[in-house]
Amino acid sequence: MLEIAEFISPTYSPVWKLAQQAGVDLAVGGLPPAENLDGSEAPWDYAPLQRMKQHYEEGGFRLVVIEARPPLNRAKRGLPGRDEEIATVCSLIENMGRLGIPVWCYEWMTDFNWVRTNMSTPSRGGSVVTSFDVNDVPENLTSQPPISEEALWVNLEYFLKKVLPVAEKAGVKLSMHPDDPPLSPIRGVGRIMRSIDNYKRLLEIVPSAMNTITLCQGNFTLMTDDLPKEIRRFGKQISFIHFRDVKGVPSKFEETWHDAGKTDMLACMKAYKDIEFDGVLRPDHVPTVEGDSNENAGYSAFGRLYAIGYIRGLRQAVFGQ
Repeated sequence: MLEIAEFISPTYSPVWKLAQQAGVDLAVGGLPPAENLDGSEAPWDYAPLQRMKQHYEEGGFRLVVIEARPPLNRAKRGLPGRDEEIATVCSLIENMGRLGIPVWCYEWMTDFNWVRTNMSTPSRGGSVVTSFDVNDVPENLTSQPPISEEALWVNLEYFLKKVLPVAEKAGVKLSMHPDDPPLSPIRGVGRIMRSIDNYKRLLEIVPSAMNTITLCQGNFTLMTDDLPKEIRRFGKQISFIHFRDVKGVPSKFEETWHDAGKTDMLACMKAYKDIEFDGVLRPDHVPTVEGDSNENAGYSAFGRLYAIGYIRGLRQAVFGQ
């Protein structure tokens, strides 16, 4: 059954109350913050993760996804020290399995994560959203040398062959998030999780029930003109959903309100029902609205309330609850 979750920071914020007031009690969490560790602990160790999970539970949430990563750039680039980075991921996965946290959302974006060139683009009624224009990408986005897409594939296969056996034993799904934007290269840095065909390749290079997809709709809808069709194509290989929308093309786009983008969101919800999706969906990248702060652009508190309500309505229309 599709369930609605929300990203809840491990450190208390007003979103803890707002999400519950909107009817959400499932948490997509991060890793334990440094201030909650003693000198001998790492965020992926069992004890800090157990304390974090308990903290969520005491706040009324069940932790169902971890959407944060240990350092991985050496692994992505195939540099010395990558095996040590991969070992930290294996520790995280093992401990998630011990704690019953079933999904780890990760990505393969080298040097920099999601990129936007404007964090306050005007949108409906004076709200603001984030946007991207490849012509405005700063020169200093990375100090690292160029890297090819094929090198990234080689390094990803190496990573998966090390980590997936651990994930299979732990019962934890690795859930690959797309490149954001799904565009390559950016400032000489290849990006590989940017197309439907490349996602097929991901699932084929190391076949496993634990090798799965984060279906981030904002990125996937820039890869296809028929997102519901692709949802049905990937089916059970989808383990986690980011429910958001955009308008534009990979080289120039902006985030939108959930009801104002290029995607038929109701058709997507029907596709999730058709594949009998049994996992969690969370809203993502919401507008900043009147009375809220744009300090954490895309993740303002008030904009999430609209998104949650919109998604709850779609789910009720399709699933009947």
